[in-house]
Amino acid sequence: MGVFDSYPRVSPFLWFHSRAEQAAAFYISIFPNSKMLSEYYSSDSGDGAKPLTIGFSLDGLPMTAINGGPYYTLNEAFSLVVRCDSQADVDYYYGKLSEGGTEIQCGWLTDRFGLTWQIVPTQLPELIKNPKAMAAMMEMKKIDIAELEKAAKG
Repeated sequence: MGVFDSYPRVSPFLWFHSRAEQAAAFYISIFPNSKMLSEYYSSDSGDGAKPLTIGFSLDGLPMTAINGGPYYTLNEAFSLVVRCDSQADVDYYYGKLSEGGTEIQCGWLTDRFGLTWQIVPTQLPELIKNPKAMAAMMEMKKIDIAELEKAAKG
């Protein structure tokens, strides 16, 4: 049985210059139900070499990271969405993932490894149907649910 046999048909594969294992360990430390799944070393790697690929799961979603070198970089064209059921969830995930990274706008951030995330409360799609709430969100970095609800009512 191969490593990918247990993966869903489609799963994310993330390219890092040289810190794939640190990125995977960082993400695993933040999300419950997460773990390392595998490491693959190329045939020319010696003792103490970095793994070429790292398989891991985030909240049960299998993913792969590669130490691929400087040829490509992650950017905002690809992001992972974190659904949050409360403001406490928003605060936790936004705070943890933005440490050492860059806060963007509307709940988006780029973490210290270059991966972009959207930290989204479950009620966001309904709230931003209201133009005032949408305008309020456009002014935010981390989403503040109470402020969006206030704008929607007011």
